[in-house]
Order: sequence, then structure tokens, then C-alpha cells
Amino acid sequence: MSNPLLYDIKFLQGVGPARAQLLAKELNIHTFKDLLYTFPFRYVDKSRFYTIAEIESTSAYVLLKGKILSISEVGEKKGRRLVALFSDGTAKIELVFFQGIKWLSTSLRLNTEYVVFGKPSIFNNTINMVHPELELASTYSQERQSAMVGIYSSTEKLRNSGITNKVFTKLVKNLLNYILPTLEETLPEYIIREHNLISLKDALLNIHTPTSAVALESARYRLKFEELFILQIRLLRQKSVRMNASQGILMPKVGEKFNAVYKKLPFDLTGAQKRVIKEIRSDIISGKQMNRLLQGDVGSGKTMVALLTSLLAVDNGYQSCIMAPTEVLANQHYKSISKMVEGTSVSVELLTGSTKVKERRRIHEALISGETDILIGTHALIEKDVVFKNFGFAVIDEQHRFGVEQRSRLWSKSERLPHVLVMTATPIPRTLAMTLYGDLDVSVIDELPPGRKAINTIHITDNRRVELFNFMRKEISLGRQIFVVYPLIKESEKMDYKNLEEGFDLIKSAFPPPQYCVAVVHGKQKPEDKDFDMQLFASGKANILVATSVIEVGVDVPNASVMVIESAERFGLSQLHQLRGRVGRGSEKSYCILVTGYKLSNEAKNRVELMCSTQDGFVLAEADLKMRGPGDMQGTQQSGLPIDLHISNLSKDTPILEKARGVAISVLEDDPSLILMKNKLIIRQIQDSDNNEILDFSKIS
Repeated sequence: MSNPLLYDIKFLQGVGPARAQLLAKELNIHTFKDLLYTFPFRYVDKSRFYTIAEIESTSAYVLLKGKILSISEVGEKKGRRLVALFSDGTAKIELVFFQGIKWLSTSLRLNTEYVVFGKPSIFNNTINMVHPELELASTYSQERQSAMVGIYSSTEKLRNSGITNKVFTKLVKNLLNYILPTLEETLPEYIIREHNLISLKDALLNIHTPTSAVALESARYRLKFEELFILQIRLLRQKSVRMNASQGILMPKVGEKFNAVYKKLPFDLTGAQKRVIKEIRSDIISGKQMNRLLQGDVGSGKTMVALLTSLLAVDNGYQSCIMAPTEVLANQHYKSISKMVEGTSVSVELLTGSTKVKERRRIHEALISGETDILIGTHALIEKDVVFKNFGFAVIDEQHRFGVEQRSRLWSKSERLPHVLVMTATPIPRTLAMTLYGDLDVSVIDELPPGRKAINTIHITDNRRVELFNFMRKEISLGRQIFVVYPLIKESEKMDYKNLEEGFDLIKSAFPPPQYCVAVVHGKQKPEDKDFDMQLFASGKANILVATSVIEVGVDVPNASVMVIESAERFGLSQLHQLRGRVGRGSEKSYCILVTGYKLSNEAKNRVELMCSTQDGFVLAEADLKMRGPGDMQGTQQSGLPIDLHISNLSKDTPILEKARGVAISVLEDDPSLILMKNKLIIRQIQDSDNNEILDFSKIS
């Protein structure tokens, strides 16, 4: 018997081929199941009638009762619309329709009482409603007045094609009537009973058509719990399978090369660095393959940990590699690591896209012969002609910049899976780490090396630019360098923000040659131009580097003491924190100056105030998650969540996530392979979702 959830959406009553095509294109709804799990993003209570006088353009959906005073057609061609002037005695509002004009002009009745439901907006300083729902007051049922109405995501194309919220709600009701009688439960009965969950049928019915706020909350809890529980089950099983199946390379020896570098360090490691090295050492002597995430704030000493643990591999007869997302960052790692191993027998090489053919050939030969201990590089490391003699340890810096395929190609360079250390300077909130990296062990460097001074973070408005430039000249006169970061490359018509091109010209005129040298770096430059200007600044020849956030990762200039961030309100907290971390690398006092417009939204004010009040990256990351949601934490969806979350919110559902993970752990402790009859529904769900990508940093595919 076929599963009705997998039926093509065009077969649902009220849809058909044309609407099916639209729903697929606009909302990614292809099957009955897709529609069933498309939930309202909020709800309105239709039990209350508002007066027109009390609504504003920012109001949510409202219910009005009144009469149409006049009807007129306005505009031509695409701009043609029907405007109905609607009044309830307290004020007037325009009801605007772009579709169905001919039918509406003949069917709407003047001076007859209607019930209107829609979202107010503003046009030409007049409050209106575009395509509201209309119904004669005489036919409006009391029963529906007490219902909570779900508001679904929509698009302009859907609305213009007649698929309004009212129509969409009707399609969902048709689906519920068809599917619910035969819908099977998806969670084991013992989990439902032990954790006081409502049934799947009740949950789906009350998420779409809630009878009360209490019923809605019970539905949300059940669906969120299930979503997060299945996610955690999958991640934990993946980890378990990897640990049991992937035999790790044994590296028990602490040898000559590790000790040589460790003994010549001009400083003591922090307690956090020592703890992380112990955790990594415990992994590489366990007989299991290591897959560990290392989180550490900018400047916390992750590179040192990467070097020392790579040397543990070298001392055991294995080669290591450190892969970075940009040439600038790879060069930076090469220079700092080469300096650390100077005077020892450790052999370090650098391989990037810019490496000359002759030099590339020499590096390849040294790698095959085993002469090279540590290879540092970019994507060039995964090219076919890069062959190791005995590859055993991989460090990936800022891993979210690399795709699954790229990581897999790196692993394939070893007959046995190498130990993997994934590093990120982006602090990841605990809830997000449990989801994004649920199958990795996590280490955190949570203290900065001694001597690192706090960065003085200051907020100014852009009318204080003369004062800012004077301060910059003073810092330059003391031999310091300055970053100036802009959010845009070109002026946008929609956004009134300072842009890089305009800013570069302004800075050049305020800091003219030959007294000053200004470099510029942005994402649209040719790689060679970008590298030239970056090196100009890194070498100390340029006083100021004007850049977009391309410099967020990968520029370490100890002499830079000032970070100026223009239009700082455009950036998220985590990004601001990353940018701030580009200064304060030396012994001198450093500054981060956040420049904004005078008028700021409440959210932007909060971000700026938080930046000025703390330098704790994890505090800021938690706040960023709450403000912006998980989608922006790591950029694009390519690097995002292991599954699509239909209803859960990682910034708000921490208690449910922790509960779900706890239940998942106890289920797997009792039945690691999920072979017991009582868990058949869990294994079925996992099999159904196998086509969704799980982030697996060890799998070769």
C-alpha cells in the first residue's frame, strides 16, 4: 500500500497542476507531507474586532467590521488596481486589489456591512490593506470568530495567483480531513507516555487549527520534541558507528620533535591550551579515530595547539596537514609555525594556488619521500597530485568554509582515516554546537594568553568623523596601523550605508600620500591585487587598510591597534567580534570603534551596547543566536543544519533540545542498534530521513 504522505500535491482537492507548480516553486511544497509540515509562523485571534482608528501600519493582521463607501479603479496596465474605501465610523481605510478587479467591481456592495481581515500597510502616507479577506457580516459565523487563525508564509506570486492565506488554510483543512484518519504514529508509545506528549494526530490538528492557546502549546511541544529527538538520535548513532567502526591510528609516543618545539617556546601555555592538548592526546592513543571540534576565541592560541598536536603525529611516524580557507590565512599559519619550529628538525612546507610550478614539484617530491612533516595550505592540498607518504593527522581551520566533497578528498589521501581536528574562531553557542557538531567531541580554549590587553570598544555616530580622523592620525604618528571596514562594496539604492568605494576615496583625501599609504581589499578584486594590498599592509608599508569583512578571517598584523567598523549596525554580533579580534595582537593598547548613523533600531542599539560591554565571544554568540537565529551563524545553508527544522528554534528551544538529547542518549544506551520492537518507529524515521545530509567530517564519499 502506498504512503499517502508521498502523494504529489497536485492530487489534493483544490490544488491541481497549476497551483502545484506554484507551491513547488514558491514554497518547496511537492507532496502531501510537505504541506502537512508547513506550519503557520504565527496566529491571530479572530475573536476580537479592531476599530480602524486604533490600527497602525505596523499592526499585525486585524479583524474589522464596517461598510464600503466607494469603489474606484486606479492606474493602468500592471499598476491597475481596484480601491474600495472602507469605514467603521471611527476612521477610513483603503482596501486595495490588484487581481480579480472585474469580478470585485460587480460583486462588492456599497453601504453593506462587511467583515474584513488582513494586514495593514502604508502607501502614500495612507493606511491600506492589500488583498484582504472579505465576507458579508450577515454570513460571518460566530463559531469562526472564536478560532485562532494560522498565518502561513507566502509570496507575492502566490497571493497574486489567488492563493491567499484563506485559500492556503482551506487546502490545509482539505489535507487534514483526508490524511488524519489513517495517519500512523511516529514515536514509540513508551516515549509518548513517559514524557506526557500528545499524539501526532492531535499535534498536527492543533498546530494548524488550534482550539486554544493551551492546545497550540501542547502541539508545538510535541512536534519540536520529535524533530529534535530524531535529529539527536541520528547524530549520536553516527558518532557511535564512527567510533566503533573507524579504527584509529595509534599515536602513543611523545617524541623528539614535540619536545624540541615545546622546550623552546618563549612563553608558557595557558591552562586551557594544556587541557585541550591532553584531550587530543587521549583521543589519539584510544585506538579510535579522533573527530574533535576546537573552539577558541580570536587570539586564544589555537594555532599553537594545532602545531603541537600535529607534532605528536610526526613523532609517531605520520605526516600532518593544516588546511586553511584562504591563501592569506595559510601564509599566516606558515610564517608563525615556521618561526615556532626554527632551530629544530621539523620540516614545514606551504602549498597554495600561487605556488610556482618548480617549487610545487619540489614540495610534491618531499611529501612522497616523507621528508615533509607538516604541510600547510589551501584547497591546493586536495589536488590529485598531492600524495603523502604516511598521512595521519588533519587540521581544518575555519571548517565551515569547506564543503563535504572537499573534506572527503582530503581524507582519501590516507589508507586509514586520519585523526581530524576541526578549528573555528567563531564562538558557537552550546545549543548550536549540539546540533551542528553533535557527532564531534568538543574542546574549548576559554582563556586568552597572558599579556593580551582588553580592546577598548567605543561607539560613535558618523557626525564625529573629524574627531575620528584626528585620533587615527595620532595612532599612526605612534607607529600603529589601522583597519577600516565597510559592509558594502557599491552603493545600494535600497540601503543608505557608507560604502567601501566612497569610503576609500574619503580616507585617501584625509590621509594623502606621500605622508600616508592606504591599501584596499574587497571580495571583487583579482586574487593577485588582493594579495598585493594585503601584503602591503601586513608588511607595515601601508598605514591604513580599507576593506570589506573579507578580512574577518585571516589577517594577523600585531602592529594594528585600531579597528574602525563603518555602519556597524549592518553586522551581526559574531561578525563584529571577529573583526574586533583583528587588533589587540601586540602589546600596545588597542581600540575598536563602531561607527553608526544617529538613528538606530532597538536591536542595533542592543548589539552595539553588548559589543561595548563584553569581549566574551560566547556571550556574544548566544546573544547573536537569539537576535538573528541559527541561519546566519555560519553564513549559507551549505554549512548549516544537518536537517531542515520545520518548527524548532535553536535560540529559544534549549530546554526541549536538552530534554530530547537526554532521551536520545537513554534510548541508545538501552538499544544501541535500535533493533528492539519497541523502537521500530524510530528506525523507520531515520530511514525516511536518510536523504538529508548529516555533517560527517570523517566519512569518505
